[in-house]
Amino acid sequence: MKNTSIALMTFTGMALVLAILSVSHANEGTDGIRTELKPDDLAIVLSGEGLYKTQCAACHGANLEGQSDDWRTRDANGFLPAPPHDETGHTWHHADDLLFEITKYGPAAVIGDTTYQSNMPAYKDVLSDDEIVAVLSYIKHSWPEEQRSWNEEVNESQKSGFKPIKRKSTLLEKLLK
Repeated sequence: MKNTSIALMTFTGMALVLAILSVSHANEGTDGIRTELKPDDLAIVLSGEGLYKTQCAACHGANLEGQSDDWRTRDANGFLPAPPHDETGHTWHHADDLLFEITKYGPAAVIGDTTYQSNMPAYKDVLSDDEIVAVLSYIKHSWPEEQRSWNEEVNESQKSGFKPIKRKSTLLEKLLK
């Protein structure tokens, strides 16, 4: 039980650091353009659902469930499995703009490390910007209210530069239990 608690606290701490880093990095941006998703525009969401099924579901799962329950552990080749994009994953911890840039340019370009290896391809030559927004809007539309609320706080904090996020909800408390 003690090792499980320590592991959960370590993971939770890492998730918080990643969320904060994503806010500060997304504010700088890779392309200098701030992109916002449209999870409440049902026409865009429906378009995104179809694109997700053809472009993303093979790795991230038909129901956004990811490749593996153990998506945080690298495989024998050193790659992380495709994470879930539902509420069990970490996608909602990241600002809209960062999600857009990772999808468009790939993780290596966004983190500024050309040696970073990932199975996640860059979609800049596959999908248009509007199609990427549609896919990500579909994903965001699927999140429960608590995750969407957290994500909106991340987005708000990036608009005027880095600010620590103070949560009103008990999401962090739930993760720490």
